[in-house]
Amino acid sequence: MPLDETTPTSPESEQSRLREVSDARTMRALAHPVRLALIETLNLAGPLTATQAGERIGESPTTCSFHLRQLAKYGFVEEAGGGSGRSRPWRLSTRGMRFSTEHGDPETNLAASTLAGMLRDRQLDRFRSWVESRGSFPQAWRDVAEQSEFVIWMTTDELKELNEELIELLVPRFRDRQTDPAARPDGALPVELLILSYPLTTSPGGQS
Repeated sequence: MPLDETTPTSPESEQSRLREVSDARTMRALAHPVRLALIETLNLAGPLTATQAGERIGESPTTCSFHLRQLAKYGFVEEAGGGSGRSRPWRLSTRGMRFSTEHGDPETNLAASTLAGMLRDRQLDRFRSWVESRGSFPQAWRDVAEQSEFVIWMTTDELKELNEELIELLVPRFRDRQTDPAARPDGALPVELLILSYPLTTSPGGQS
């Protein structure tokens, strides 16, 4: 489930398919490490019971059951059908979420910044884990995993256009594989791509 702290894009864009969250209460509800771990795990593994999810993220079934119910309360997960109690499976109720870190009131700005920081820390932790464990992957994966940096002079309009083009290129091509395991070719693994774009100076004149 992509969790993307972006700004609004055109109605026909891929990002318009994502659930947009704009209230502080929902952002605060998400900003919990167990809840984020559950969302990430359900995104990769599909429907899981609280017990199965707990085994994957290192938490007790009781803890996972509580946080799954809280995620359901805010519309991020739902019962997948079958089972009862802690043996009932849960699944994501939406395939992605997006939110802005810029709002008109301090409370929402703080909630958005907190959530964005937690998400970025988790993403960078996964990258560090890859760097530390890459020796355990086949050579083919080590050869194609990419670490690139580019510094490009552009305007705000050009950067917005570039970000949208990258998303429109990537998401439609691989969308079916997200929800349909049969659509994944042999040897496919979940690959995380981070798009980080930000100015290197604090003023249009180029002075930091």
